[in-house]
Amino acid sequence: MIDAYEDPGEPDRRGGARYLWWLVRCQPGRSVAGAVLGSVWMVLLAATPYLLSRAIDEGLQPGDYPALARWTAALFGVGVFNAWLSIMRHRTMTRVRMDANFRTVKVIVGHAVRLGSALQRRVGAGEVVTIGVGDVQTISTSLTVVGPGVGAVVAYLVVAGLLLSVSPLIAAVVLLGMPVIVVLVGPLLARLQGAETEYRERQGVLTARIADLSGGLRVLNGLGGKGLFADAFQRDSQRLRRQGYRVGAVTSWVQALGVGLPTLFLAVVTWLAARLAAQGSITIGQLVSVYGYVAVLVGPVAFWVECGYQISRGLVSARRVVRFLRLEPMPDDGTRDAPAEPSALHDPESGVLVAPGRLTALACARPTDAAAVVDRLGRYAPSAATWGGVPLGEIALRQVRERVLVADHEADLFAETLRELVAGRRERTEEDIASAVHTAVADDIVQGLPDGLDSPVDAQGRNLSGGQRQRVRLVRALLADPEVLLAIEPTSALDAHTEARVAERLRAAREGRTTLVTTTSPLVLDRADTVYFLVDGKVEAVGRHRDLLEGEPGYRALVAREEDAEEAVR
Repeated sequence: MIDAYEDPGEPDRRGGARYLWWLVRCQPGRSVAGAVLGSVWMVLLAATPYLLSRAIDEGLQPGDYPALARWTAALFGVGVFNAWLSIMRHRTMTRVRMDANFRTVKVIVGHAVRLGSALQRRVGAGEVVTIGVGDVQTISTSLTVVGPGVGAVVAYLVVAGLLLSVSPLIAAVVLLGMPVIVVLVGPLLARLQGAETEYRERQGVLTARIADLSGGLRVLNGLGGKGLFADAFQRDSQRLRRQGYRVGAVTSWVQALGVGLPTLFLAVVTWLAARLAAQGSITIGQLVSVYGYVAVLVGPVAFWVECGYQISRGLVSARRVVRFLRLEPMPDDGTRDAPAEPSALHDPESGVLVAPGRLTALACARPTDAAAVVDRLGRYAPSAATWGGVPLGEIALRQVRERVLVADHEADLFAETLRELVAGRRERTEEDIASAVHTAVADDIVQGLPDGLDSPVDAQGRNLSGGQRQRVRLVRALLADPEVLLAIEPTSALDAHTEARVAERLRAAREGRTTLVTTTSPLVLDRADTVYFLVDGKVEAVGRHRDLLEGEPGYRALVAREEDAEEAVR
């Protein structure tokens, strides 16, 4: 089975079926062993009726008790050996499924890491969660066809051969039975794939809504939007339920046919064998063996119907995984060097110019417009933005990432100690950490935790309040000490008193460094060297905060709403 640190290999991204085949090829020895063990196990199941018929014809019917004892002992030995084979088959196939599961998880996690910042812009969180929770398990289960699936085919052919020695007519009926069942079940499996695909898509959408709800419930309550969100969630959940009913309807028919058709098949062949026995064409022992053979065949036939169901679902899940693996990270076609000296960042689309060594602020009624400007200036979105007159897209991405940091107010917080969380990969001195904590006004967070900086923080900072999480993110950004810091709403979750201290200390800490913040807080805007007022993503006015208050009515109205909100908090 794949080791936790082993390279999972390069997956086949050409389609769902090819991805499943790649998982089989990654473990050839185990897959072959599963197929052999499954085949021998099912063939020996068919040997039981043969041995039973020999015991009747050669021992019981003529009264030859030594022969009866020999065939009975052989029957017992085969049963014991087959029980051992069943254990080994199950153990081997469990390893096959686990390898496929872990290998797929490693491939998905590795690709998510390669996508980096592009992940949340290319695919929703709900889609990733659905793949990781549901699709991975479905894919691994579908590989059961490798062992017992192959064994079912081999056992079917062996039983057909044994029946040929009893009656060519019965053998012909048995050989024709499988194609008839495939013809009857095949269209249902095709419908199942379509219904399952749509169900998975809706499931991803609903999972994303749940994630949004869990992360923003307080904000929704404050804005009075909880009812609207609840209504939208209810509509989506009802659609998912209706689609689940459609999947369940098709699945119930597939499973009903999987049980009913083999049983009907058994009845037809048994009736035919009984007529031949009544006519004297076959012996009583052969009649018993035919019944036993067909009873054994019920298992492989039903299993193949089940395999068809599992493969159908596995293909749907594999296609979703392949679609995720086909996502490409942000292209790095840049070959030019970044400016050697601190230089201006310019976004022609909005008209924003971030001067080097200055504190610049973006204010607009729609936070998404300001965030879009930051994404372009940070090279997280294709644009015509320039840095020192050089197009950002032509500069090596690594140089941009080393010198320009986009600090999102909703950036992920990983489960680790507070010290490890804010320090990142680099070693930080106690003085550096203390300075960043002081600038972000996060001293109370450190003092309030039982072990200070060495206290564990839950994933996404769930054991911290919203304002504490925001200050921890700011501490992390300040410790990175980038040449250019682009901060999105760094104080939006703070009370007015704390926000004023953060704004004052941030300006002092970043003195002489290029800093851009997006905000509508007058406490922060008042400390900026330059404020850009955006309307519909374009610069409407630019100047100092107090100048814009006097000469720009739209800006004054925007900031006044923020002041009213702060007064309400006070």
